[in-house]
Amino acid sequence: MSVVILVVLGVFVVGIVVVAVLVGRRPGPVVAVGGGSSGGEEAGVGPTGNRALKRVAVCAGVGAVLVYLWGLLYVGGAVLDAEDGGADSAPIRPCREGDGPIGPSDRSFHVVDYSVSFLPLGFECETTDGGSYDGDEVPSYVNPAVAVLGLAGVGSAVAAGYRTELRARGEARARG
Repeated sequence: MSVVILVVLGVFVVGIVVVAVLVGRRPGPVVAVGGGSSGGEEAGVGPTGNRALKRVAVCAGVGAVLVYLWGLLYVGGAVLDAEDGGADSAPIRPCREGDGPIGPSDRSFHVVDYSVSFLPLGFECETTDGGSYDGDEVPSYVNPAVAVLGLAGVGSAVAAGYRTELRARGEARARG
């Protein structure tokens, strides 16, 4: 199952990169270099490598935030279910597992509380013996997707900054 998740995340990241590059393929204005000489060199045509890297960074960052918010909705729903009292409130609904013909599993009857973690996103059920187990409320793809997209965004932003620095150093060397 984890291999499938990694493949889907890989395809998602590649898709973001392709969309970011394709969106930036609109040609810019043609500007002659050298004050109107007929040298034939043109500047400003198409995106530079930095623009593409910046687009990838923004797309990956926005994707990471959106996936995190999606997971946060699941956590919020689990908290609302856990705090809802009434005739069907014991054991805590998000902590029930193995609902069969006789009811929830034995472990569910030993739940006394729950805890929420925000990094990584999770909803844990705490038992009477001091242990805890994952309530499986957050989909399994959320935390890896946030990590991969976040790292892709940060890596692209750092790479764009590095390319800018290299270009500036090269121009400084060329001037003198």
